[in-house]
Amino acid sequence: MTTAVLPRRRIGTSELEASALSLGSWHTFDRMDFADAVTMVRHALDQGVNLFDVGVYGLPGKPPVFTDVLWGAIMRAAAVPRDSYLASVKLWIEAFDGEGFAPQLKNAFLRTGLDHADLVILGDLRREDVALEDLVGDLSTLIEAGLIRAWGVNNWSAGNIHALRRIAAERGVPGPQIAQLKYSLARRAIPDGEPFAELFAAGLSMQSSDVLEGGILAGRTSPEREIGRDPGSVRDAIIATVPGITELAGELGTTPAQLAVAFTLTHPANATTLVGATRLEQVRQNIAALDVVERVGAEQLRSLVEPFWVDRGIVDPEGP
Repeated sequence: MTTAVLPRRRIGTSELEASALSLGSWHTFDRMDFADAVTMVRHALDQGVNLFDVGVYGLPGKPPVFTDVLWGAIMRAAAVPRDSYLASVKLWIEAFDGEGFAPQLKNAFLRTGLDHADLVILGDLRREDVALEDLVGDLSTLIEAGLIRAWGVNNWSAGNIHALRRIAAERGVPGPQIAQLKYSLARRAIPDGEPFAELFAAGLSMQSSDVLEGGILAGRTSPEREIGRDPGSVRDAIIATVPGITELAGELGTTPAQLAVAFTLTHPANATTLVGATRLEQVRQNIAALDVVERVGAEQLRSLVEPFWVDRGIVDPEGP
């Protein structure tokens, strides 16, 4: 078996250790040849990638999405032992009801072939009629049942995460271990702000996501596919940074995409950086971003990309 080359970092205070890079499934596997996808995932595993984000992303009224179903078939085709990787499943607050998260989890397991999720990430908190106590209680029940091992949140405010941690501590049950946050060369205000610094100091981990801004920071300034939300309405300003980022990448002997991924790896609380890929070469390039950090140095890298921080003073560091 190939020796893993990617370092691993603990997720919060849980028993889970994630590879420095994790592989997402949003709009990826449903755009690939199946055999190519199997080859790509097998290579990622051989290089040490052990965390896969396999959320169910279909929305009512939208075209059906099967990327998570395909991921399950890919893992079976690659003959990957279940105990050799971690699966992270998204759960949506919009669908939380009297039955809790169990129906969503059951559907995710049906589509992926999983029998448990190592990690679940709660989607954005957009409802005001859901009690945080109910969320913590339901997730505790799922842990006790062996259906999940740890949980975290996606783009929640620091204040709400503090509240979750307080409720969990009072009840003596596991609280959130990780926050999946938008983090990139240009979009840094929340993860690099004081409110989250306090949470990170208390043991919360981060998973960097949307690190290429839908491909924009890799030089694709007119994305054809759906990309993430734009807090602060700074996307045009981000596009304007691309020539400078491209120039700096050239000076450092790397690519804009590698520079963007490398930057996220310099954050001390970042347990893993979530990347998407539809080609084997993209996986190889993403993994090579670790060499950029090693060669340039974390502090020097952060200093060099400082001019490209677009959302500073625009987006509240407290978070949504």
